Formats: sequence, structure tokens, C-alpha cells
Amino acid sequence: MRVLVIILLATLVLPSGQAQASPPNATSTADLQKNANQGVAEAQTNLGLLYYFGRAVPRDYTKAREWFEKAAAQGDADAQYNLGTLYDFEKGVPQNFASAKRWYEQAATQGHAGAQNNLGALYEFGHGVKQDFVRAYMWYNVAASLSTDDPQKNVATENRDEIAGDMTSAQISEAKRLTSQCRTRQFKGC
Repeated sequence: MRVLVIILLATLVLPSGQAQASPPNATSTADLQKNANQGVAEAQTNLGLLYYFGRAVPRDYTKAREWFEKAAAQGDADAQYNLGTLYDFEKGVPQNFASAKRWYEQAATQGHAGAQNNLGALYEFGHGVKQDFVRAYMWYNVAASLSTDDPQKNVATENRDEIAGDMTSAQISEAKRLTSQCRTRQFKGC
């Protein structure tokens, strides 16, 4: 499953509202820069994506991180998720699963399916947390239960179904109970 998550990194880094989209258009770079400098979180996230992908600007993970951090500080779930992926996959920062988890959790509490899916992977493989298939299944299941227009739904569904093969029926029942509890809490304290 980790291979699936890594292969999809380019897709996962995109804002959740842009399924299979490209990074922001190069023709909007000047406006994006202006809006980002004025503190518009969405523009900061998109400018970070330009630097991440090296579109219309040189690829620079440090600048991407700086822009993501500015937007994340304003509560932008996509920026928080993107920061998690930088730390999870060692893109311009030392790999730090604890930092990845912290950023994913912030985005996950806002219903970000990519962050929820990646939290599942952290628990599945014990990266920065104690390995816990029940918690992994729960996070995959939470992400899989989101609306059908989110591209992470299919990824999370596949991950959930795959890990279920390594679990007992009692573990799956507990994971489903935790999923319901997590949804009731609106993804907080999961």
C-alpha cells in the first residue's frame, strides 16, 4: 500500500477541490504572488504548489514549505495536508513522521480525505505512531465515506479493503465503531 500512496503523491499534493488537476496556471503567477503577499491563504497554497511542482518558477521545496506554512497558519486544510506530505515523503525537509502526523491531523479534522488517508498509512506502517491496523482502517474508512467527487475516496477505499485482509472480524468491527464515532465528532479527537 505504501507504494500506492507514494505513486499518488503528485495527485495527493493537489488541493482537495482540484481532482487530477494541474498546478495553478503559469499565466496567473503575478496575481497569485500579489494575493499571496496580501495574505490570501488559497493564493499562498497555490503559490506553494507552483514551487513544489516547478511551474512558472524554479522548483523549490523550501519556498513551497514557506508558503504552505503561511496558509496553514490561517487554517487552510490543503496547505496543512501539503506540509504533511513534505514531512512524510522527505521533500525539502528531513523526514519527520511526527510532523507529518500533526499536519495531517489538522487537515483531517476539516474533512480533508487525503490527510485522512495518509493518517491511515501512518498507522498501518507504524510511521511516527505505534502500528495499529484498527486505527488505520478507521482513517481509511473515514476518507472512503466522503462524497464521491473526492479523488481520495477510491484510494482510501482500496487501502481500507486491502488492510482488512490482515484483520480479524473483531478488529474490523471495532474500526467501524471508531469510524462512526469519528464522524459523530466531526473528525475531532479521532
